Amino acid sequence: MCGIVGYIGKREAYPIIMNGLKRLEYRGYDSAGIALYDGTGIQLAKTKGKVSDLEARVEAEIKTDGKLGIGHTRWATHGVPNDINSHPHYSNSGNLVIIHNGIIENYASIKKELENRGYKFKSDTDTEVLVNLIEEVQKVENVKLGKAVQIALNQVVGAYAIALFDRNKPDEIVVAKLGSPLAIGIGEDEFFVASDASPFIEFTNNAIYLEDEEMAIIRLGREVKVRKIKGDMLVDPYIQELQLNLEQIEKGGYDHFMLKEIFEQPSVIKDTYRGRLLADQGIVKLGGLEDHIGKFINANRIIIVACGTSWHAGLVAEYIFEDLTRIPVEVEYASEFRYRNPIISEKDVVIAISQSGETADTLAAIKLAKQHGAFVYGVCNVVGSTISRETHSGTYTHAGPEIGVASTKAFTTQVTVLTMMALRIAKEKGTISQRDFMLHLRELEQIPAHVEEALKSDDKIMEIAEVFKNAKNFLYLGRGYNFPVALEGALKLKEISYIHAEGYPAAEMKHGPIALIDEQMPVVVIAVNSNHYEKVVSNIEEIRARQGVIIAVVTEGDTTVKQLADYIMEVPKTPETLSPLVTTIPLQLLSYHIAVMLGRNVDQPRNLAKSVTVE
Repeated sequence: MCGIVGYIGKREAYPIIMNGLKRLEYRGYDSAGIALYDGTGIQLAKTKGKVSDLEARVEAEIKTDGKLGIGHTRWATHGVPNDINSHPHYSNSGNLVIIHNGIIENYASIKKELENRGYKFKSDTDTEVLVNLIEEVQKVENVKLGKAVQIALNQVVGAYAIALFDRNKPDEIVVAKLGSPLAIGIGEDEFFVASDASPFIEFTNNAIYLEDEEMAIIRLGREVKVRKIKGDMLVDPYIQELQLNLEQIEKGGYDHFMLKEIFEQPSVIKDTYRGRLLADQGIVKLGGLEDHIGKFINANRIIIVACGTSWHAGLVAEYIFEDLTRIPVEVEYASEFRYRNPIISEKDVVIAISQSGETADTLAAIKLAKQHGAFVYGVCNVVGSTISRETHSGTYTHAGPEIGVASTKAFTTQVTVLTMMALRIAKEKGTISQRDFMLHLRELEQIPAHVEEALKSDDKIMEIAEVFKNAKNFLYLGRGYNFPVALEGALKLKEISYIHAEGYPAAEMKHGPIALIDEQMPVVVIAVNSNHYEKVVSNIEEIRARQGVIIAVVTEGDTTVKQLADYIMEVPKTPETLSPLVTTIPLQLLSYHIAVMLGRNVDQPRNLAKSVTVE
């Protein structure tokens, strides 16, 4: 949700901020803006549209001099995407300028009070209300900007990451965080501010990640001063060394980040189990799990909370955990979990899954679970993210930056981690034989090669995409471990091509969806070798009887489904437990190629943002 960039230092701010916005555009891209201090005043430009539209406007309208500035790329919450609602926003005096990620829930009552005091508002945003509240506090309390921000934030309800400066104090940026990520890059006589580290990785590998309800005063010539928003206590900030490099956040010759990330999966799956899986020695070991494995073994149940693609990874994990560990598992939408007054006990283990580690609904579910005494384990990708800090323990996926809004390598690396967890717990609990344990380890070690093989079908899948690019609806069917893959395949198609698609358990087709099937309805069926193979073949026969067009994902060498389906996408033979790591690949490619052929913005699909940090 929204990308924030700021700079203060010895360099020209404009190119740093503009390049940073381009790298953060995956977080929001319905409008963008920039504010620069040029030595005498603030130069501000903002526009509806993408960062490229902002760049054109800046060149036409403002000077780009100055060594202080802030920039923003927006995913709209309050107010429609237009030039006026774009960030940054001025205070009424024109002295303060702010950018904001999040939602101020009580903005309406604050706005009414400020209007009663004579304030005028140009936009429909909660952000303009916040900057004027800060200005009002400055005047009434006669305090410096940092103190005014602190007092104001104690009056608001909601989530935020903010950065602002006062044109009368151009040596200072004030930032604060609650529920939305914010990093401060520490350079030599310069500081950077961003929603993540990607905008400043080529300048410094040292960063402070603010915790919730913390603010910082960043002043040239001084150390960053971090304090609690409530209680006014100074905090000794931890400066973290970043593990990110510039090459990871570039396209590397691919047309889109999504395609790059699809083809990265063999290497990132290997990175996920590197040092953790030693098949020849019969070892699978996860540092975050080892000290807490008893929590899992003695758990009454495991509750998995997640959203979107991560929820689908959780569904796969439900099959794996129950099959291997014999522990009951429930998979919950994090967005619904806390609203139905769930029953949670100290004997429950909650696994929270999130690529970004910042998903607001998942964070809320974590806090609720902790309040009830449950042990909470995180599975996320971004080192230092909020979820990694809020959970009792956890495991990083090590997928590297995922820039494409539609998750691909996040799914496969999450499933890899969850599979390793299930195998380790099952071994400790004694619910898997030594033979099966060793077999699973060896097969998991072969998954990168299987994914590499599945990717070789890219040209053939492109041909299938050409046939179906103008379809209005798709149906995706799978059974057992591959039912969640059907859901994930349908989600990918919806996200990036805007074609309506639904995923179902194959057996449920007869309970309603079969009414939709005719010669215009492409049906994607995951029909790899499994315990359900004959049942899936029967489902395919039912589709054929109603003139449905069948696109089947099959195991290499399959002859039965090959004769029944209109089109096939082959994957290497893989044990059923691990098959989702392979069967998802052709579905990712099919969605990608259809979207490209339709001229969609694959990396930045409409209305979506990569990290959903507001409810």
